[in-house]
Amino acid sequence: MKKNWNEWSWGWFLIAPTIIGLMVLNIIPIMQSLYLSFFKSGDFGRGNVYVGAGNYERMLADSQVMHAVGNTLLYTILVVPVSIAIAMVVAVLLNGKLGGKTVYRTIYFIPMVAAPAAVTMVWRWLYNTQFGLINYMLNQVGLPSVDWTNNPKVAMLAIAIIGIWSVIGYNMVLFLAGLQEIPKDFYEASDIDGASKFRQFFVITLPLVSPTMFFVLVTSIIQAMQVFDVIYMMIDVTNPAYDRTVSLVYLFYNNSFKYSDKGYGSAIVMLLLAIILIITVFQTRAQKKWVNYM
Repeated sequence: MKKNWNEWSWGWFLIAPTIIGLMVLNIIPIMQSLYLSFFKSGDFGRGNVYVGAGNYERMLADSQVMHAVGNTLLYTILVVPVSIAIAMVVAVLLNGKLGGKTVYRTIYFIPMVAAPAAVTMVWRWLYNTQFGLINYMLNQVGLPSVDWTNNPKVAMLAIAIIGIWSVIGYNMVLFLAGLQEIPKDFYEASDIDGASKFRQFFVITLPLVSPTMFFVLVTSIIQAMQVFDVIYMMIDVTNPAYDRTVSLVYLFYNNSFKYSDKGYGSAIVMLLLAIILIITVFQTRAQKKWVNYM
């Protein structure tokens, strides 16, 4: 009995920092946001007025919120599949017999450690209509310049490209770790059977790396649904492409800090949380059909 108690004590002691961190940084802020979502913010942040479900009723009737939901989902659809596919291909190449693998891994991972503000500033220069490098290259091959950040038809695509470029390195490292856990015996046996590299990828690699892919898929969707910094620095509220690019977190920021309506901003955050929870629950249930655990 004493031995079991010691094991339980050590177990709780070791996970205590994580639990405390989750409580302080996640659970408590979520509960505070839920509480605030039932109030209308008072003047100078004081004297909040209880409005019940008023903020939620206002939110459901707000066309800008519906635009933000659509934009957030569109961004996620554009970024997540493409970034995962590219990261998977790069990881497979770097896991093979390739010279200078360490250098390539570092190059691909650099965008993940760079400050988002610095990354966005570089891309703003690349997208510049008059002297940006991308439009310069388009002009060199006879194509007209594109207004990447002000044209509502292409602004979301331009932002999605930045999102894809930023996360490839992180996903690649995770996939690389998963690939290195696959026993080499499977590939050696398939070589004896005459299987091509293409067939090995779909028959051996993908099924055995599916647990890692499931983790990357879940975390990538959660991250994409919370997009803010790139859009905030690329698109302001006066930009013609604002309605086609504003995300839920951007809308939360504007209402909470620009317009000092933290109650309405909290309601928007709770909507985002509900959407993420629904998607995550669906993924967790669906993973039983395609994830293979060795």
